[in-house]
Amino acid sequence: MNDIEIYTLPDCPFCIKAKTLLTKNGLKYNEHDISDDEEKKREELKKKFNLSERATVPQITINNKYVGGYSQLKDLFESEKIYEYLK
Repeated sequence: MNDIEIYTLPDCPFCIKAKTLLTKNGLKYNEHDISDDEEKKREELKKKFNLSERATVPQITINNKYVGGYSQLKDLFESEKIYEYLK
């Protein structure tokens, strides 16, 4: 089984698109809503993923491999490189 983690905000359109893309492809994910302490959690994400800029959402990992955001996830599906991330 795949371990997919996605860090989101409830009203984020790219978060919704990423979750829809995963669901459409039959992939289950663990969602982490950062809205309860957004600024602190953005800083934690920045450190966790070694980001030089402010952490945006969504932030996605698949099987402990960093994907990035919605655009990167979409590119993985379009190029079929998603299979390199999935078990």
